[in-house]
Amino acid sequence: MANIKIHDKEFAVTYPEAEILKCVKAVADRINKDMAGKNPIFLAVLNGSFIFAADLLRMITIPCEISFVKLASYQGIMSTGKVKEVIGINEDLTNRTIIIVEDIVESGFTMKRMMDTLGTRNPESIHVCTLLLKPDRLEVELNIEYVAMEIPNDFIVGYGLDYDQQGRNLRDIYTLVK
Repeated sequence: MANIKIHDKEFAVTYPEAEILKCVKAVADRINKDMAGKNPIFLAVLNGSFIFAADLLRMITIPCEISFVKLASYQGIMSTGKVKEVIGINEDLTNRTIIIVEDIVESGFTMKRMMDTLGTRNPESIHVCTLLLKPDRLEVELNIEYVAMEIPNDFIVGYGLDYDQQGRNLRDIYTLVK
């Protein structure tokens, strides 16, 4: 597969769609087993997780609900380090099992902020499901129960992830060519 160019950067395929979907299925199977008998609410973090959330939910066989929250912490290819909640949660989360669906966890600050915010809403439990985890970048301690793929500390696009709002529509995941 040929490299692609987005804005001023070149990217190469690292994870083809078939490999991604295999990993998503493995996570869905674990969630189906672990959450049997519950009715979890999946909270998908926009914009990046929308493709992952759609594919994941189609593989979930237990009763469930989905809602969306939008948080922002990126500018270009760098995290700003500041998390800003853009769209809030309207559902009553009291005594609910929550599964946060994230595209990527790097430093962990965004996820920690979201978990702290959700914790004030009296849920029964909060679980984290991420498509991608960069374990070498984690700066806060988190219990991320459902990880589809662990990746190195590279900048990536595709499958919902973007570079300055471009590349989300790519089926594969591409890595920045240095």
